[in-house]
Amino acid sequence: MIGVGRLSLNTATVHNLTVPEAASLCVRHQIPAIGLWRDRVAELGLAKTAATVRAAGLHVSSLCRGGFFTHADADARAIALADNRAAVAEAAELGADALILVSGGLVPGSRDLALARRMIADAIADLVPVAQQAGVRLGIEALHPMFCADRCAISRLGEAVDLALQFPAEVVGVVVDTYHVWWDSQLAVDIDRASGRIVSYQLCDWILPLPADMLLGRGHLGDGFIDFRLISAQVLAAGYSGYAEVEILNAEIWDAPADDTAATVRQRFSQLLG
Repeated sequence: MIGVGRLSLNTATVHNLTVPEAASLCVRHQIPAIGLWRDRVAELGLAKTAATVRAAGLHVSSLCRGGFFTHADADARAIALADNRAAVAEAAELGADALILVSGGLVPGSRDLALARRMIADAIADLVPVAQQAGVRLGIEALHPMFCADRCAISRLGEAVDLALQFPAEVVGVVVDTYHVWWDSQLAVDIDRASGRIVSYQLCDWILPLPADMLLGRGHLGDGFIDFRLISAQVLAAGYSGYAEVEILNAEIWDAPADDTAATVRQRFSQLLG
């Protein structure tokens, strides 16, 4: 399946660590790649972040995030596009495999899903030339339908694939995040359709009961209900050769000792995917 040589630790899994702390953690636990979030990059500074991960010998598997395109007024949309252009430049400087796009939910004050999806497509079209010039791949991420209203109107991998296919494959692809897509009866078909377009593969488990903040209802691999071997086999069959990135948003895991978390991540990954 996927060896630990292709394991990446997303910094969201160790939310309380700075970039230097997270990089040192990866080195200690022989995790060769790291997924970065822009708030932590901004905290340290782009140049220092790039230097830190390179000095640690780490590959940057993703930068999260761009997107949030669905704004009601033109000024807000212009600000969002400018921020996404900045995110592209950051991804290029970091040498990230992909800039993750969480596209945005309903336009404030609207219930029109079709409008939100048109705005997302238009915004990505505006961003494509910028990404192409910078040599950055954009990854459209489908989020679970429970986040459709406020975070992402793209709720199925198939929708993300349909959107990505409108643009050159070397610039726009899709993210397969097990947490968000495992439930979909069309998942195998859509992963196959995404052949050559999967730019990021992210893993965490679906656990119950969901917490009050549903965003934090994710668990270590093997603690929930997702068949990681099956989905991973489908992703590999679609030609994906990049890193598999463990991204867990969970308050209890954040509060646990980071070395314990990293050890569990590596152990579970090896057990379930190695």
